[in-house]
Amino acid sequence: MRAARTDDRDRTRELRAAIDRTGYYPEVVSDGVATAVAGEQVLAFFVHHEPTFEHDEVRRHLSVIVLTPSRLVLAHTDEHAGDDLLPEPYTSTSTEAVRLSSVTSVVVTRMVANPTSGPSHPAEAVMTIGWGGVSRLDLEPAGCSDPQCDADHGYTGVLASDDFSLRVSAAADGGEAVAGLLAFAEELSARTHLA
Repeated sequence: MRAARTDDRDRTRELRAAIDRTGYYPEVVSDGVATAVAGEQVLAFFVHHEPTFEHDEVRRHLSVIVLTPSRLVLAHTDEHAGDDLLPEPYTSTSTEAVRLSSVTSVVVTRMVANPTSGPSHPAEAVMTIGWGGVSRLDLEPAGCSDPQCDADHGYTGVLASDDFSLRVSAAADGGEAVAGLLAFAEELSARTHLA
């Protein structure tokens, strides 16, 4: 749940230490992340460990987001119960590397509790990153203002980019996690502005 601020110093060791602190298959996660980073310098990162509930079992999920000089690297590791193909419990790690020049948006939402009492730290933060890999199309029938009209006006809709989204809260993840996600989002915004 930590992020490191970019100052052009290689943070590969700090990233590894943050993965180790989660205690969630650190060798597996680190191997997947290192392979995706492919020897590039780690400028900033964010590590988020999130348990999920599946029926009456708890499954864990780890997201690692890495900023390099040229790319945004996302890695997700999940644990699974055995199945027909792999009878023993296993993990799956998926990675994606996106050129910084491809990132089209970094959307940050901050939730501040009791804003009338003066400045305070955000209680929650959501970062959504878009690069055109996944788009959502919401359609609905179009109409007009005439209540007697029964003509077909076609459809209207919204096309939204929603490639990656991560939410953290002080209540669930700690205030440091919220600050870390906001710091990472700031660094990513600054780097994509320059890309």
